[in-house]
Amino acid sequence: MSRANWLVKSEEEVYSIRHLERDGITSWEGVRNFEARNLMRDEMKVGDEVLFYHSNAKPAGVAGLARISREGYPDSFAFDAESPYFDPKSDPTQPRWFMVDLQFVEAFPEVVSLERIKSHPGLTGMVLLRRSRLSVQPVSEREFTIIRELGRGS
Repeated sequence: MSRANWLVKSEEEVYSIRHLERDGITSWEGVRNFEARNLMRDEMKVGDEVLFYHSNAKPAGVAGLARISREGYPDSFAFDAESPYFDPKSDPTQPRWFMVDLQFVEAFPEVVSLERIKSHPGLTGMVLLRRSRLSVQPVSEREFTIIRELGRGS
């Protein structure tokens, strides 16, 4: 089976590529959008590559790369009444929300800004530019390669 590529978003102040670099691996919990949940639960596979996007940042953009290190599993934070991600409708026997684990790959020397992505002719079809609010989204191999090269300064 072929590897897929993804883009995940996090607010830089909440959890940045530098946090992931420090931690090495993290659970990607707290996603409360059904479409994004379905992608994490059903589509993301170990080894898939991920563009790590800083949202609500100056500049917003792709800050580095990660890799899926654990496929979708129930988001335990949904069952924890003390968690900001608690969902009283979620049941451990029939989980409503899922998460994956991400492993750090690299931080880019400079963020590939949203403006740069918008202006690149090879990236005009990105889901990011059409459905900008979706926090987990697929990325084509071509889009992934272009952004990785921009991030590395190639």
